[in-house]
Amino acid sequence: MPTPTATAGRASHAHRDLTGYYDALASQWAERKNRNYFDGIIRLCRFLVPQGSRVLEIGCANGDLLAALNPAYGVGLDLSSRMVEVAQKRHPHLRFVRMDAHEIEPHPALAEPFDYVILSDLVGDLYDVQAAFQQLSKVCHSRTRVIVNFYNYIWEPVLKAVERLGLKTRQNLQNWLTHQDLENLLDLSGFEVIRGGRRMPLPLHLPLVSEVVNRLVELVPLLRRLGLQQYLVARPRPAGERPRYSCSLVVPCRNERGNIASVVERTPIMGTRTEIIFVEGNSTDGTLEEIRTVIARYRGHHQLKLIEQGEGRGKGDAVRKGFAAATGDVLLILDADLTVAPEDLPRFFDAIESSTGEFINGCRLVYPMEKEAMRYLNLLGNKFFSKIFSWLLEQPIKDTLCGTKVLLREDYERIAANRSYFGNFDPFGDFDLLFGAAKQNLKIVEIPIRYRERSYGSTNISRFRHGWLLLRMCLFATRKFKFF
Repeated sequence: MPTPTATAGRASHAHRDLTGYYDALASQWAERKNRNYFDGIIRLCRFLVPQGSRVLEIGCANGDLLAALNPAYGVGLDLSSRMVEVAQKRHPHLRFVRMDAHEIEPHPALAEPFDYVILSDLVGDLYDVQAAFQQLSKVCHSRTRVIVNFYNYIWEPVLKAVERLGLKTRQNLQNWLTHQDLENLLDLSGFEVIRGGRRMPLPLHLPLVSEVVNRLVELVPLLRRLGLQQYLVARPRPAGERPRYSCSLVVPCRNERGNIASVVERTPIMGTRTEIIFVEGNSTDGTLEEIRTVIARYRGHHQLKLIEQGEGRGKGDAVRKGFAAATGDVLLILDADLTVAPEDLPRFFDAIESSTGEFINGCRLVYPMEKEAMRYLNLLGNKFFSKIFSWLLEQPIKDTLCGTKVLLREDYERIAANRSYFGNFDPFGDFDLLFGAAKQNLKIVEIPIRYRERSYGSTNISRFRHGWLLLRMCLFATRKFKFF
């Protein structure tokens, strides 16, 4: 069995070899072969990392990837001193430091934690991947996202052949790691994988052909596994003392007069303060008057508010107006039809407060439903859209259209600030929030609930008209999530 001294000696030798290799390549790194592959990495990271974030890239090479992300504050670390010199000359507005990924040391450039930490094509070069991952906690806060992209191991013989033909820059001996290998190593190092995927089954640039093939293959489940680029997005595993949050419950309501009092009576007190906001959508059954009566009757029971939707239309508009008026740390949505019981809401609040998830979605498709609770065509539609969403979001989503959703207000504000990426065309608000949560790399968790039959009124949903709109929305989102 090797002694620790022998192991350390081999690691030191490997580091010297790697340093020499990248020192020699530093001056010509920008002209390296197969630019199409590296442009693909830039597009991926731009999709995953919002502009204006605090970004650290470990194994930054000449700094081009870091600069392409337009960080508010960007730092690059690299083992090669020549690479650091080249990077600093190319991008003087960023900070570059010579440092080993296996031992991140205190440095003025690393005085505060980062929002995103990127390891791009680095894990193949690392002597000890787990040791390097364990160092990441030094530069992370509780909401940091770690992005790891790496080669697909099934391409090893092809890439070796391409290197021998001189069509690819020759690399040192690589670690060929699978998704499962890296998920396990991240887990051992205190990180939880949120999402992951594969891209670019045809990395060579062939005019028109490459783009068409890469886009079409992305739609075929088995062929997607051939993607050369693999990536994972992870977060630090929740730890430490739980925060104490206040909450705002937004209740969109249209023609729900018979349920208003029950919402107030049945909603438990959650967190340090519970606020209930009714958003009334131009009802014709006296819902507006009933809300005013209930607010007067139950004053002091909860903090109660009324927002009139006015000229706005649809649940999505109602939710956005309710969220804009909310003052709580945690935002919850409850449909006024009470097909989801208000008594279940503390489960959602607890999942946020414990950091089990960052976007909590109800799931009506686990427990048996009451008779007529969800008509058959609605059920089929939910299952269909759940398959599409699980593919798009790279996180399992079973019930896309459950009205009960919960997230932190600060996360919603980020979603709202980036809403223009998808456009404001979702009348329900469900897809707007789910897409936005995935774009912000939030951990999505579903909580099973029992879906009950309505006790008052009838559904405001037109199955066929809205179903067609949702299908068009998914096609649009496919382009935004998969063909960026």
